[in-house]
Amino acid sequence: MSARLEVVQGDITRERVDAIVNAANERLARGGGVCGAIHAAGGPEIARECATIGHCPTGSAVATTAGDLPARFVIHAVGPVWRGGRSGEADLLAACYRRALEVADEVGARSVAIPAISTGIFGYPLEEATAIAVGTVRRAETAVTVVRFVCFDDATAAAYRRALDRPATGGRGGPDPGPASPG
Repeated sequence: MSARLEVVQGDITRERVDAIVNAANERLARGGGVCGAIHAAGGPEIARECATIGHCPTGSAVATTAGDLPARFVIHAVGPVWRGGRSGEADLLAACYRRALEVADEVGARSVAIPAISTGIFGYPLEEATAIAVGTVRRAETAVTVVRFVCFDDATAAAYRRALDRPATGGRGGPDPGPASPG
């Protein structure tokens, strides 16, 4: 089944979906940005469950309760820190999106809100990250029926809309190559 992909600009902590994806760190510790907002809005129950889990490697994801959020679950997906693009970042970013959808399937989530993973403090270039996110989600085999990319600002929402406007490319599992190079 192919999920319907949507782009919205807003506060991910207010999304009424089955699962909200958190742009997490490997320690599953409260951070800044999206992670901090999710922990603050969801309350201490999320942090307690994260502490019990303890660790999640880059490229993977785990689920916890959503605490006080309107969702049922938070899926903590760990994207890579940008190191110039020669350290496997694209594969790790694609893997964390795939794993987030696998975890959504495991917990029975059919609607999922996802932020722009790794594009904040982790420094991943926005255009490349959105191409990978959209391409990976388009190719995912999942029971999720709605994936909503929730963007904090205009620039991020515009990047996701551009990525969604590009035709789907062939291949399975790897990152979407994005737009063709000129010339």
